[in-house]
Formats: sequence, structure tokens, C-alpha cells
Amino acid sequence: MDSKLDMFEDVNTSPAPSLEGEMSIPGKRMTTTTSPGGVPDYNTLDEPIRETVLRDIRAVGVKFYHVLYPKEKSSLLRDWDLWGPLVLCTFMATILQGSSSADSMADNGPEFAQVFVIVWIGAAIVTLNSKLLGGNISFFQSVCVLGYCLTPVAISLIVCRVILLAAHTTFLFFLRFVTTTMGFAWATYASFVFLGQSQPPHRKPLAVYPIFLFFFIISWLVLSHN
Repeated sequence: MDSKLDMFEDVNTSPAPSLEGEMSIPGKRMTTTTSPGGVPDYNTLDEPIRETVLRDIRAVGVKFYHVLYPKEKSSLLRDWDLWGPLVLCTFMATILQGSSSADSMADNGPEFAQVFVIVWIGAAIVTLNSKLLGGNISFFQSVCVLGYCLTPVAISLIVCRVILLAAHTTFLFFLRFVTTTMGFAWATYASFVFLGQSQPPHRKPLAVYPIFLFFFIISWLVLSHN
């Protein structure tokens, strides 16, 4: 009996086990890992706002580069955003908007809201057509690509505005026509490079035709603005 009491006392008097270790809170430090697709996965909970904004601006700039040099096909589809299309649409609507003054009858451009409706509703219709044809691309990915592919058309708009500063001649109109046609052709080609692979092979012409009309209407607004 005494031995059992001694063992009971030893158990009761033995020190309690201590919990040792370091408590780590996820997101305390910014860590960079690599996802299975080889894309860095950033933890930005404690990242300064300035670094976040600069990284997003660099990402938008990279997408503009890929549209002007459409060789790498996955960047716009993988890391889609709507910042670039919003900037381009706002810029073009501001430049193309007509004047409501009766003294400036020559300025017959569309209103700001009309350009917004044409761009966003047109992109939505083209995307819906792509989905109905069996395209394996999400809605916002398609809108992102169509919005960024407005870059050549926006560049042609800038060139045409500079040309319009001179006197109106037949040669300058021809120069504006060539510039707008080049922007239209480049925008259509770039969008086909990014969106063409997402369509079934036997339905690609049906998917390209609405894209052609989309950029044709916007390019016509650029050319007819005087």
C-alpha cells in the first residue's frame, strides 16, 4: 500500500509538460512560393500599398506589351484584369466625344456614354457569342483580352488627332485612313491570337466574325471623328 501511495505522490508532484515552440501567424511576413503552374504566389497581407500599386501597374504594362507584340498567349488569360480596358475606354471616350455647342457643328463625334456602351456591351456580346460556340474561356478573360486589344486602335486615334491639327486635305485623310486600318488590323489579329485557341477548330470563323465587327465599329468612330 505504501508503495502505491509513493507512486501516486510521484505522479502528482511531477512537473507539468511545457508547451514549447513558436506561434506563427499566416501572412505575418510576405512570402513567395511557386504554384504548380510556375507562377509566383504572393502573400500581400502586410505588403505596403505602394508596392502593391507598383506591381499592379507593371502587370498592366506587361499586358499592353503582349498586345503590341502578341507572341506569348497565356499572360492575358491567366492574370486577367479590367484596369487596362477601363483606362483605354475612358481615354477613347474622352477624345471621341462630340461637342454639344451649336457653334462647333464640325465636331460630330459620339457622346462619352455612347462610346462606353459600344465598348463594354460590344465586348460582352462578343464574349457571349464565344461561350455559346463552346469556347473554353471565362467571361472576364474574354472581356479583358478584347479591352486590352483596343491598344492599337487607341494609338491610331492619337495619330489621327495629331494629323487633324493640320489643314484638311485629301492626302491627310488618306493618311488617317491608313493609320486607322493598321490599328484595326493589328487589334483584330492580336485578339485572334489570344482567343483563337479557345474555340473549336470548326467554329473559329463564327467566333472571329463578331470580333471583326467589334473592332471595325470602333475604328470607324476613330476615322469619322473630325
